[in-house]
Amino acid sequence: MIRSIRALAKKGEIEMVPLDINQVVRDVSALVTRELVSHQVTLRSELASALPRVLGDRIQLQQVIINLVMNGIEAMDAVTDRPRELLIQSSTDDLGYVQLSVTDCGVGIAENDADRVLDPFFTTKSSGLGMGLSICRSIVEVHGGRISVVQKNGPGATFQFALPLHKEAIS
Repeated sequence: MIRSIRALAKKGEIEMVPLDINQVVRDVSALVTRELVSHQVTLRSELASALPRVLGDRIQLQQVIINLVMNGIEAMDAVTDRPRELLIQSSTDDLGYVQLSVTDCGVGIAENDADRVLDPFFTTKSSGLGMGLSICRSIVEVHGGRISVVQKNGPGATFQFALPLHKEAIS
């Protein structure tokens, strides 16, 4: 199953084009509005202006962001003592990558699970298959990037992925 998904991500009909990751985030925000409202979650975006473009498949990158957003929403289902807020941030790093992070204020990830949450079939959800984050990792890697869990202070979890700049954006 994992091999076929990775093959799909590698050889499938993907359309690699120069993309504005902020526009991909805005598209995803519109797609998940209903879920945010039904789960009483506020979405806040802090998108860096004038980000260089990345080379990517819009649909696949939307899938990555949607998965991270939906995981964050689900992680906050049990939260009753604080506002349910999801934060999406974009930026560039010193290594020439565009970064995108999704932060929730949910239950968080146990320290001993942080290294395994991106592995196939590992899940902390009672009804989860453990495929979502693994597929996200495959998609990000096909795009020449990396995805990670960022340890944060306070409740919740942050997932971050970084994609290389589109070559024309560098010159």
